[in-house]
Amino acid sequence: MRVAAERDVCVGAGMCVMSAPAVFDQDDEGVVVLLVDEPAGPAAAAAREAVRLCPSGSLSIVED
Repeated sequence: MRVAAERDVCVGAGMCVMSAPAVFDQDDEGVVVLLVDEPAGPAAAAAREAVRLCPSGSLSIVED
């Protein structure tokens, strides 16, 4: 699986960072930054939860 983030859609809520800090971070403006685009194990499960919780819909999962 691969995680994708549309930075121009992100509203900076930070739900992704709280849900999956090993996968996501935020820049100085609060916009999402991907730390890992192909998480595995527990990080993959956390990334899926972050995608589900994202209020802007800027995150998505691409299954390989």
